[in-house]
Amino acid sequence: MGLQRFERRLERLVEGTFSKAFRSGLQPVEIGRRIVREMDAGRTLGVRGTIVPNDFTVELSADDIERFSGFVDALAQELVDAVREHAREERYSFEGPVAVHLELDERAKRGDLRIRAEIVGGAMPAIGSIVMPDGKRVALGESTAVIGRMPECAVTLSDPQTSRQHAEIRHNETGYRIVDLGSTNGTEVNGVKITEMPLSDGDVIVIGATSLRFEES
Repeated sequence: MGLQRFERRLERLVEGTFSKAFRSGLQPVEIGRRIVREMDAGRTLGVRGTIVPNDFTVELSADDIERFSGFVDALAQELVDAVREHAREERYSFEGPVAVHLELDERAKRGDLRIRAEIVGGAMPAIGSIVMPDGKRVALGESTAVIGRMPECAVTLSDPQTSRQHAEIRHNETGYRIVDLGSTNGTEVNGVKITEMPLSDGDVIVIGATSLRFEES
């Protein structure tokens, strides 16, 4: 499950410098569990299937905000990843980009947790990302992004099985699609060799011997 992966990533995140902050009090994984429950509770049937909240405001006490302050951006990104993975597993859809905000609630006591979950509609922006093997993200916009070994590629891979210009990701009015550029070893999406195909959130792209993940927002 997405939350199990979230817990494992979180363990790595809080190792070393931040480990002392988690010996007691509110644990970040509790926030992840509550967000997932709010997603399930807020689901509704839409034109594209089951729609769930995509914008989450996590209200915390001053003490807990201080404890998380050294890595609040990393924690927020891990929570966003947990939301996306749970949505993929349950086949949920979003009306807009996923966002998690950690904010101060001056009335809250240490350990208190309040979450506001909203469905924020509107057109999805032309922003996607490629998640690299080390977890780093390469943002995609409306411009075509080339994947290959050449240093000027938007997604540069050192994999010797990757062609100099191996594939490219294009954006149009319906979203993103990947196109193989006549590469030597071909391009796969979710285990199937392709020439060109649209991309969906969570698709696994294999370029040479390197696995990448596509995220819509």
